[in-house]
Amino acid sequence: MNTDTEELATRFSDTVNRAPGVKLWLLRPLLRLLATGEPVTLDQLAAQADRTTEEIRAALADMPDTEYDTAGHIIGDGLTHNPTPHRYQTDSHTLYAWCAMDTLVFPAVIGHIAQVASPCAVTGEPVHLTVTPDGPTDVEPATAVVSLVAPDAPTSVRAAFCNKVHFFASADAATDWLTHHPDAQVVPVADAYEIGRPIVEQMLSGNTSSGCC
Repeated sequence: MNTDTEELATRFSDTVNRAPGVKLWLLRPLLRLLATGEPVTLDQLAAQADRTTEEIRAALADMPDTEYDTAGHIIGDGLTHNPTPHRYQTDSHTLYAWCAMDTLVFPAVIGHIAQVASPCAVTGEPVHLTVTPDGPTDVEPATAVVSLVAPDAPTSVRAAFCNKVHFFASADAATDWLTHHPDAQVVPVADAYEIGRPIVEQMLSGNTSSGCC
């Protein structure tokens, strides 16, 4: 990574680790269960995370962005069964992601390959790519970029971060959008993956908060 990318990676990691309601120790097992395409029960998540159901319930109470179905089962947290602009196809399952960055880092966290399709946030031009645990490939158009923000004190990860992290067909296509979002910047898709990789490595290593709340 160059100096600018390293700096943004550090800011991004700091933002994620400070954000209220982000439980990295819980997100990895939850993502793996969500990737099956089925709603996730508390008991399933507790078993996958090697925690008690009470610990899981307490942690989820502090995760206001988590999505549930009418039966109270989890259907979304970063990776979701509810449609968004960011389609995430893996195996026989069509899933969705909350933001462009999610589509880049989740394959490494879960350990699979995803076919990603998302419209340019300005022109609507389709952006397609394959994302492996080692990063993105076959990006079309090759000029595609990702918008990123690193808010200092997000109260909602989805509102403060995810809702501003999009694919654009090119840096030029993002120009007007950036004018209205001066806290954001755009980077090539490969750089966006590198910026998110420290969080992936933190999750894979198990070097996350061990607290349940």
